[in-house]
Amino acid sequence: MTLLRMKELRALPEEELRRKISDAENDLLRERGIAAMGGAPPSPGRMRALRTNVARALTVLSERQNAAAGESP
Repeated sequence: MTLLRMKELRALPEEELRRKISDAENDLLRERGIAAMGGAPPSPGRMRALRTNVARALTVLSERQNAAAGESP
């Protein structure tokens, strides 16, 4: 999984953005489960990339919500 760029995330519709968050969280949960059982993950940097992707996507989502709230009184 590659890092998602902010420019790419901002271009996505809200439904697609929520789906990407859900997919990344599921992958992260799976990776954490492997690590918790004592197994070595196939790619150690994958967990960090997944956390970063989730954080970036949530940031874009909150920006949109704050912008929508700021426009209407």
